[in-house]
Amino acid sequence: MNSGDFPEELLLHFKRTEVLRYGENPHQKAAVYLDERDRRPSALRARKVQGKDLSYNNIIDADAAFECVAEFEEPACVIVKHTNPCGASIGENVHEAYLRALTCDPVSAFGGIVALNSALTGAIAAELVKIFLEVVIAPDADDDALAILSAKPNVRILLTGSMPDPLESRTIVRTLAGGSLVQEVDNRVFDGKLKTVSKRMPTVKELADLTFAFTICKHVKSNTIVYAKNGATVGIGAGQMSRIYSAKIAALKATESNLSLAGSVMASDAFMPFPDCVHAAHEAGATAIIQPGGSIKDQDSIDAVDSLDMAMVFTGTRHFRH
Repeated sequence: MNSGDFPEELLLHFKRTEVLRYGENPHQKAAVYLDERDRRPSALRARKVQGKDLSYNNIIDADAAFECVAEFEEPACVIVKHTNPCGASIGENVHEAYLRALTCDPVSAFGGIVALNSALTGAIAAELVKIFLEVVIAPDADDDALAILSAKPNVRILLTGSMPDPLESRTIVRTLAGGSLVQEVDNRVFDGKLKTVSKRMPTVKELADLTFAFTICKHVKSNTIVYAKNGATVGIGAGQMSRIYSAKIAALKATESNLSLAGSVMASDAFMPFPDCVHAAHEAGATAIIQPGGSIKDQDSIDAVDSLDMAMVFTGTRHFRH
């Protein structure tokens, strides 16, 4: 992208649709403004079929969850807390996906947001009412599901009608003191084929889990480490200043949820400048790692992987998320 792709003047037109009770905190005022030209299925445009009024934080978290679950063609569920996935899974159906996503971190899921990429059914609704949730967002819901969920009248149920295209090209605006930053949206998981840099090639199963884990990585605050196994997250470390601490937190989360990391894979949103995360992955029981690569010390991590008979693939695509 060159300078010609960005206008000299940025003129935005938004229409106020709602004044919220407050913003991120009770002492902050807030309102919702819509771009009437943007028809992307989203939390902002969803139809609320039950529940209390949405809060500022509800909307942001629901948007994060829905954009993440939209990455998958298979039935999928993502549970979000404070904009970070705390559990995600694919499955034969969304009922199975939800149960597996919840297993990753049931403590953090309390008061969270559940996003699905296919219709709410009675089977999954019967599970959703068992815990306290703030929002459930999905493209649709059957009558049985809505009847069951009505037993929890405060839970916001958002129906979007369809799923957004994760590959859609668009720009996003972030306001700062004194102005705004404008950039292309991060609309890819990785470009082209994965590059195996280790002596051992990843197995077919490892490769599927590596791709899944890296997709979730894209939606977790940096620095990010995600452990996954059998198409489900088993440990997520988010937003740490040091990557090795994200790895430690992800392993701790797995332990507290009574999940084994043996046979799992590790994903990192950016390159590993030191082999410490490799050793942490091996000690936890992971057998393969996916990362962008690009550090001047890449070989140190590759050597560590080879010495431990692990597999490592590079994506060439970084997913910093601030």
